[in-house]
Amino acid sequence: MEFVKPTVFLIGETRVDEAGLRAYLDHLGAPDWTSDAPSDAEKICEVYGRICYRSFEPGLNPNVTRTRQGNAAYISHIVEVGHGSVLEHATLNFIFADVSRVFTHELVRHRAGVAISQESLRFVRLDKFSAYLPMLIEENEAGMAVFVRTLEQLEAVQNEFADIYQIDKAGQKFDYKKKATSAFRRVAPEGVATTIGWSTNLRTLRHVIERRTDPAAEEEIRAVFAMVFEIVRNRYPNVFADYSVETVDGLPWVKTKHGKV
Repeated sequence: MEFVKPTVFLIGETRVDEAGLRAYLDHLGAPDWTSDAPSDAEKICEVYGRICYRSFEPGLNPNVTRTRQGNAAYISHIVEVGHGSVLEHATLNFIFADVSRVFTHELVRHRAGVAISQESLRFVRLDKFSAYLPMLIEENEAGMAVFVRTLEQLEAVQNEFADIYQIDKAGQKFDYKKKATSAFRRVAPEGVATTIGWSTNLRTLRHVIERRTDPAAEEEIRAVFAMVFEIVRNRYPNVFADYSVETVDGLPWVKTKHGKV
């Protein structure tokens, strides 16, 4: 049994097909339009926002006599006026490793604008436990003793089951292993570490960061989305420029006056 810390990996993101975008701009009559967006994701959001008003340049829409220049200014205006739908076009792909099922049970409550793929304990056998250590437990010696003892006992139960049902016997079919592993997991704690893949659009991500770094949120999910914020703040600076960070109970609280964009 070991204690682990959650880790966040950004493994994919929306990319612009420059040839396709140039073809559209030629079709529109704005072949010279360019963006100074620091990422393809932010460029995508700007393009879709400008489509709504045909505001790539003055004259394309008779009602538009001037256009807001620069991706930073454009995205800032989108956030300010709450035009969040255009942020839904850019998608990010994360893997959260060494998170508990306490975390994943909380995460999957956010369903709009996301896709989820989680490590299955029907197929992945628990022969060795790893777990997140909550600060409240770590700070109390007696509590730590109970916590460690319980996890070690439950880890031993998993291996005892494996012996009783001879799951590692030579020639044992995978279908049997699957059924046995599924049965064994019923006495595994939800605090055991797992891995989950999580894809989301930028609009949803803003909402989840705001909700899950709030001091009222659960400790582990606060820690994970503080890490997520550090990644996206640097990678998509214009989309997350309106946020400030305050430390509460040893963890970051990411805040904005433009909530629910």
